[in-house]
Amino acid sequence: MRSEAAAEQHARSYPTLVIGLAALVLALFCISLAIGYAPLDLKQAIGDAVAGRPTLAALVLTELRLPRALIGALVGFSLGITGAAMQGLMRNPLAEPGIIGISGAAALGAVTTFYFGIAGTVSLALPLGGIAGAAAATFLLFVLAGGGVGTMTLILAGVAINSFAGALTSLALNLSPNPYAVSEIVFWLMGSFADRGMPYVLLVTPMMAIGWALLLAAGPALDGLTLGEDTAKSLGFDVGRLRLQLVGGAALSVGSAVAVTGAIGFVGLVVPHLLRPLVESRPGPLLLVSGLGGAALTLAADIMVRLIPVTPELKIGVVTAIIGAPFLFSLIYRLRAEA
Repeated sequence: MRSEAAAEQHARSYPTLVIGLAALVLALFCISLAIGYAPLDLKQAIGDAVAGRPTLAALVLTELRLPRALIGALVGFSLGITGAAMQGLMRNPLAEPGIIGISGAAALGAVTTFYFGIAGTVSLALPLGGIAGAAAATFLLFVLAGGGVGTMTLILAGVAINSFAGALTSLALNLSPNPYAVSEIVFWLMGSFADRGMPYVLLVTPMMAIGWALLLAAGPALDGLTLGEDTAKSLGFDVGRLRLQLVGGAALSVGSAVAVTGAIGFVGLVVPHLLRPLVESRPGPLLLVSGLGGAALTLAADIMVRLIPVTPELKIGVVTAIIGAPFLFSLIYRLRAEA
């Protein structure tokens, strides 16, 4: 009786939670459009942009601030939803989007374009290189996961891919004959939403949307997986197919995110933990709210970056790491106390 009442209460409160988080993301998105290093009359800029008047305010809005805010929201949603999906699949609270090696391989693909000088000659070479690296890692994971291996083998494969990609990235830094290329690689690896135009948004949005759909569709199976793989199979869920679906969704979402912004850590780890109590620790409902929470966190961090009077601008990956590392320490301490 009590469980039925709790389920009914959850069914009523979940839409309110989703609407509240969506409203928060929208508010932060608008603030992101209004915040910058130069004052901008947002109302006038929007009016000029809608009317097609090529004023300075309209150009600043459409060429700089709008793409930056869109990428911040898209990347944050991708990291948040993928973090929740990986924690549900691994049944491990310390799992995060990079655990299967996609983010490290995407970073290597982008670094390769810097190393060979392609990024400076082809406009979309950087994100395309990152996407190619993510695709290569996904192929390796599909080869392994397609053989019916367990979750532990999938984790080990991800660790191996991350280690190999990190080693090759370090090799590129070590052997690069151009010091400017080295500095570009280092700054890009820190993660940033700055100087990403609308072509970047148009390139990655379709892939991210497909990835989100794959992850959200896995919600019921993740709920069943909380009872164990054998129980999930008895309920009619194909665990092997679920792994493939989540790997594909994570590759499209996180691979595209890393390809355009560089490595941004801790978002996919922190956000699911903050929101999990609000959905009664159910992995399925957590997916959407973690995506919205991730978008809110990255937008808020990017606003903070622009408000801090530091030159050059702090990188978003540095800010999220500063926020996330203490949270991780507290999480480990809490898990140790519970054990």
